[in-house]
Amino acid sequence: MSKKEKIKRPRKPVLDRFPFTWFPFNLLRGMILFLQDLYRMGRTQVQRSIRLQLMLTFAFCLGVSLIFYAISSALFGAVNKSTVIDYSQGMESIDREARSLADRFLTPSRYSGSEDETSDESSGSDPNAAVESGQQQAAVPPGSAAGGGTLTPNAGAAVPVPGVNGQESGGVPAAPAAPPQVVPQPNPPNSRQGEKVEDAAVQRKNFENTVKRLATYNKLKIVITDLEGKVVFRSENAPETYVDVHSVIRNAMETRNRESDSRSEFSSFYPVTYNNQKAYLIVSGIPQPNISYHKGENPLSILASLAVFIFLFYFLTQRKMRYIEELASGLRIIATGNLDHRVVERSQDELGSLARDMNFMVTDLQRRIEEERRAEQLKNELITNVSHDLRTPLTLIMGYLRLLHDKNFETPEQAAGYVSIAYSKSEKLKGLIDDLFEFTKLSNHDVPLHKKGVVINEVLEQLLEEYVTLSEEQQLTLIRSLPQERLPVRIDVDKMIRVFENLLGNAIKYSPKPGVITFGMIRENGHAIIRISNKADALTRDELEQLFDRFYRVDKARTSETGGSGLGLAIARSIVESHEGTIWAESENGEIHFYVKLKLAS
Repeated sequence: MSKKEKIKRPRKPVLDRFPFTWFPFNLLRGMILFLQDLYRMGRTQVQRSIRLQLMLTFAFCLGVSLIFYAISSALFGAVNKSTVIDYSQGMESIDREARSLADRFLTPSRYSGSEDETSDESSGSDPNAAVESGQQQAAVPPGSAAGGGTLTPNAGAAVPVPGVNGQESGGVPAAPAAPPQVVPQPNPPNSRQGEKVEDAAVQRKNFENTVKRLATYNKLKIVITDLEGKVVFRSENAPETYVDVHSVIRNAMETRNRESDSRSEFSSFYPVTYNNQKAYLIVSGIPQPNISYHKGENPLSILASLAVFIFLFYFLTQRKMRYIEELASGLRIIATGNLDHRVVERSQDELGSLARDMNFMVTDLQRRIEEERRAEQLKNELITNVSHDLRTPLTLIMGYLRLLHDKNFETPEQAAGYVSIAYSKSEKLKGLIDDLFEFTKLSNHDVPLHKKGVVINEVLEQLLEEYVTLSEEQQLTLIRSLPQERLPVRIDVDKMIRVFENLLGNAIKYSPKPGVITFGMIRENGHAIIRISNKADALTRDELEQLFDRFYRVDKARTSETGGSGLGLAIARSIVESHEGTIWAESENGEIHFYVKLKLAS
């Protein structure tokens, strides 16, 4: 096979080119295909619904306007900045420092175990250690780190030891205490007890350094009071010797509950243990302000975003609005009577459906108007033909009757001939009137049908026997082709015989002499199809469709003398359609075929 003769096979989708059977890949492939189908389905639904299109357009415009509002607020708000002073962070800083002091140096849960252990060791297990402890406390100078202001670990006295000038080491005045008793130390000091005293001294020194740093750099006042409010320790910048604890608690709570934008002293309050006694740690100070700038509101942002929303919505819906105007304009053109105008179907949504319905309406209206025009034309032809057909026999009848009335005949045989001619013309006139009357009733469905089950083969056999002699008289050969199978139908026998009489009568009347008429029947898909054929001139499709119209004649020159009334085929169609059947005509190879299709009875 050459390159030119190679068959071009359609390319597979991208996902089908990979022959992998790995489960994760198949799962991913299925998810991608599902998302593709979901996208196609959603896109189809949006294309078919103008409601969804408007909702998505509104959501898109709203989102863009909100984004524009955020950007414009940032731009315009930078111009209208307002200063905001907040002291909440400064309050949190003071509270954090106070909590750090309480947790690191003064919280009783941190040193309570060591106190109990030290007291137990000093009192019960080693008497020499107790004596040594007393000697060490007496040997330490008052006001030092291990003096009267000792921390909770291994505190030997319940009250502070007075320092220089009658004050404690922290600078707080205290009551004078009795001089320490010096006890002889016969045994060497306990090394463990000494280490604890040294740790307490270091802890005390660290506490004082931290307090000094907070007072110097952070401008905080640090005070420790007993339960009665008496100051037992204070920083260098704290002049108080007595504190009203109730007022401090109330002020601290009020300061926390107030707005954080007012500059006032803030106090943080914690219960602690100091020198083995319950005490209160009070840290006070002016919180440092936090200055921030807030962007102000500007009405231009709202107006600009609203203008963006309106402009976008107008721009995105302009195409649909133009299409609606186009449909309205097309409807006005159609209303003026121009039924050839059609509107363009530009979408698949409700507007496109409206355009299709408008075009269908115009097409149907145009078809009905054409039918009315054709019916009007046929009516005019009917009036012309009927008036001519009625006037001709009436004129002949009146003429022969006048001859008889005036006795203008020579022999009785001549008079009898006049009577015979008048009678035949009267019968023709009656037949024309009967056809008109029957067609009118059938068209208005006023004629009741008396249906019963019969075998259509037998009915047609009897009918054809009557037409054999008539065909031979007209030099025509009637060829029958009926199946042996019995085909039952439910019909009004008299009405259906009228149909086949009209068809056979037309075939005999208009077939060239000598000639052949073929009558056949077959069974097809639960129906009996009867065909009557004869030689005839070729007819166009329009002429075949108009054959069953009332008062239609293929040859306009035909009158009642040379042709029928023009109602025979129209009556036949009305009868067949009332039996839920079909009748039509076809023309080929110089022959015309009439078909009648009837539903078989079950």
